[in-house]
Amino acid sequence: MLMRWAAFIAMCATASAFTTSPAALTRQTSRAAVSRGPNMQLYKEGTLQGLGTLAIPGGERPKNLDGTLVGDVGFDPLGFSNWLNLNWAREAEIKHGRVAMLAATGMIVQDVYKFPGVQKTFGDASMMKLHNVAVDQGAMQQLLLWIGLLEILTGIPAIIQTLKGSERAPGDFGFDPLGCGANPDALARRQLVELKNGRLAMIAVGGMVHHYLLVGRGPIEFVKNIPNFKNPLAPF
Repeated sequence: MLMRWAAFIAMCATASAFTTSPAALTRQTSRAAVSRGPNMQLYKEGTLQGLGTLAIPGGERPKNLDGTLVGDVGFDPLGFSNWLNLNWAREAEIKHGRVAMLAATGMIVQDVYKFPGVQKTFGDASMMKLHNVAVDQGAMQQLLLWIGLLEILTGIPAIIQTLKGSERAPGDFGFDPLGCGANPDALARRQLVELKNGRLAMIAVGGMVHHYLLVGRGPIEFVKNIPNFKNPLAPF
């Protein structure tokens, strides 16, 4: 029963992270609007991104989603944009996406490689079993402590600053050691790429967690066993 509730909560959390909510751009670009594919909208002067796209054919674009900002394709069937602060929602979406990208990478890597010391400390545990072992050994408590401290010192002040009407864009912590934002034209596309990859990663993490709860296998381990159609499930 506990595992079923965990799967249900994870599913709800994955879905709630997809409230489409625009973030204010801090600068305009001079790049003409171009298309790399049917669903990859770029920018035209930072104002027309997504205007020609309706996520729900035949529907009306929500009034607060005017298509001007990153990743806005007018998808808000439950009307969150009518009552939720969109800057707060976009901050949450970007943060969930970044964490999910790290999580998805970790879930895949742990099936193909063990970092030095991991085998000795945690054995062969992976996915949810690895989480439970880390909790028992205190590793997760340390992670919660340090990440919580980081959130208190940086995340909370940043979102408060944004909600008070500053020019800070949601998700912008001024962290760019590689200079990816030096070119405004390139930055516009990278913001969209980050958002789309983050959304995909949230779906991927939800899927990998759910199938692990069902079959007890990590993603790579499960894929390797697909040819064995008579018994693709691992015994618990």
